[in-house]
Amino acid sequence: MLTRIPCVLMRGGTSKGPFFLASDLPADVETRDRVLLAAMGSPDSRQIDGVGGADPLTSKVAIVGPSARPGIDVEYLFAQVVVNEAKVDVTPNCGNMLSGVGPFAIESGLVTATHPETRVRILMVNSGMAAEAIIQTPGGVVEYEGEARIDGVPGIAAPIPISFLDTEGSACGALLPTGRVRDEIDGVPVTLIDNGMPVVVMTAESLGRTGYETKQALDADAELKARIESIRLGAGPMMNLGDVTGKVVPKMCLVAPPRHGGAVMTRCFIPHVCHSTLGVLAAVTIGTACVLPGSVAAPVATLPPGSRKVLSVEHPTGEFSVDLLLGGDAAAPKVERAALLRTARRLFEGHVLVPATVWDGKRYRAAAE
Repeated sequence: MLTRIPCVLMRGGTSKGPFFLASDLPADVETRDRVLLAAMGSPDSRQIDGVGGADPLTSKVAIVGPSARPGIDVEYLFAQVVVNEAKVDVTPNCGNMLSGVGPFAIESGLVTATHPETRVRILMVNSGMAAEAIIQTPGGVVEYEGEARIDGVPGIAAPIPISFLDTEGSACGALLPTGRVRDEIDGVPVTLIDNGMPVVVMTAESLGRTGYETKQALDADAELKARIESIRLGAGPMMNLGDVTGKVVPKMCLVAPPRHGGAVMTRCFIPHVCHSTLGVLAAVTIGTACVLPGSVAAPVATLPPGSRKVLSVEHPTGEFSVDLLLGGDAAAPKVERAALLRTARRLFEGHVLVPATVWDGKRYRAAAE
């Protein structure tokens, strides 16, 4: 017997995965996680028995529901389903999947569309942070086609501007959880920072690399990955994340001087595989590190003048532009607003099927009745 669960497969930014209404999944967390593992086909390197894409970027889940909180339209829980382990991690946010939440919420009836665009206020349950996405809805209908282009995604689509509200210390409790702009772990200078995503920033040079290596070369570099993991495990308690052995945070990022006219070059790990692009909130956090005097990123970054800085953060397949508005002063700048542009597309709608032995679906059947 199989249990049928309503589901929409969506691309959000440079990620992809199933979107579920919270009311269609088990309320019990343990059962819910078993359902997500079965739906995605984990643990298996190919995810052959599920709808996962056998890559961290395509093994993501968005769970969306209405919100009773003032000023919030919907609540979004992100789940990273580990490909080759029976593990579901809801510690981090995902700003790429976030870009699909607005369209999904509108087309699921959680938010009423307005002409010509609809503003959707979203609570990211993982961190308690809020964001506002602007969705193109001419005539009250979500429009996916448009002229916006983002690196890591072929073609063009309708733009989805996203502004983040109060991202400092999303998981660590403070922008700089150690209170310092620079620390040292295993003899490597690091900046431990969280402006929407906990990130350990290191120069590639400090690890004997250029920062311009290909994703494939870095994935095959066992010695480098072992060093990065040792640093990550050391950073966990320092960032108020505890033992991070079984978590996908903090993200690990190597930085180097830009090569293509941007602000900084990056090679990020999530956490054991080199990212082919760059996560949304990781980009915000890395951009923030670049503007902090004394950080390990500051000496290698090229910054434009002025209090508003549009930073092109380079990555293996292109760049990611982050729009930062700074307050404070030159010695102690403060990011007052972070915004960026993403796109999304609805790919498939229907039901995902999981064995009834994993979940009998009673909550879904009761709701349907």
